[in-house]
Amino acid sequence: MGSPAGAVVPALVGFGHALRREGLAVGTGQLVAYAQALAALDPSDRDDVYWAGRASLVTRHDDEAAYDRVFRRYFGGGRGIEMKVTGDLRRFSVTLPAEDRRPALPGPPPKATSSPRGSLASSAESLRTKRFADCTPEELAELQRLLDRLRLVTPRRRSRRTAPAGRGDAADLRRSIRRSLRTSGELVRIARRERRLRPRRLVLLLDISGSMADYSRALLRFAHSAASAQAVPTEVFCFGTRLTRLTVELRRRRPDDALARAAEAVVDWEGGTRIGESLRTFLRDWGRRGVARGAVVVICSDGLDRGDPALLAGEMARLARLAHRVVWLNPLKGDERYQPLARGMSAALPFVDVFLPGHDFTSLESFTTVLRELA
Repeated sequence: MGSPAGAVVPALVGFGHALRREGLAVGTGQLVAYAQALAALDPSDRDDVYWAGRASLVTRHDDEAAYDRVFRRYFGGGRGIEMKVTGDLRRFSVTLPAEDRRPALPGPPPKATSSPRGSLASSAESLRTKRFADCTPEELAELQRLLDRLRLVTPRRRSRRTAPAGRGDAADLRRSIRRSLRTSGELVRIARRERRLRPRRLVLLLDISGSMADYSRALLRFAHSAASAQAVPTEVFCFGTRLTRLTVELRRRRPDDALARAAEAVVDWEGGTRIGESLRTFLRDWGRRGVARGAVVVICSDGLDRGDPALLAGEMARLARLAHRVVWLNPLKGDERYQPLARGMSAALPFVDVFLPGHDFTSLESFTTVLRELA
């Protein structure tokens, strides 16, 4: 810790933790980019520290105010000329490959200009086929409005509860006797009951590992649209190196509030991938409680698992026995050249009922159609 780099890096990591507590989705990769940016700049310069963080850690326009607030509280002072960076932030060096070196930031990024409504409509239409990995934060916000229009309808199942019906299989004795009072006790017509039809539960398992960083935010917005609408009973979990339940957080009506709560709950953003271990935790803690039993389970992942393929295959087999259908959305499948040759994807694929892409809005829209038709 005696080197200059050793004095600065813990301060940057602590700043990232403070941003997470404020609700910003700051991943480990973003903190590494922040450190690399300051290695090419001057950490003792207040503007360099501020704008390097703005460029590396803030991905949405709505998070800029929260970033400024946390920066003032953590480093002291304000923004721009009045900002004073406290602490020992001396120049330090980090050896970087030539292709990873970033140029100095000349000034604040340009502000987004407002567009006419006609151009907004046409841009929204073009976003339908644009890959999530290529979307800007502003375009992801526009996609939220498109995702809110999607209506998820799961297959129906017969519940144990019954309801009055004209031609049910079971006799409704109470209603039959009540009717007989109108005819002086004569049982003229027997009332019937039948088992109710209820939509099957939808379970979303979202991969938030580093390899899914370009797609995880859009898929979380899709999960928020499904959970907040409450048209179908929905459970949402995310996994990287561990499993986290996000159902309560994503039920908030405002997308920004929901994603901020989700960012606070998740601690393994953009880390490794342990699909088999995460599925084992899900089946042990939630599957036996009936969450997966008879449900449509949707796994959103690229299948790049770092765990044991045999463990993943075993847990997928257990999941297939519990669930009504298992659907896998893989963003890599959006490329026509893609083949599921990765060890994790190859191990899981035999237990998948429907294998679909999940790289843009059109693919998610097609998934809703397939979901409605699942028998």
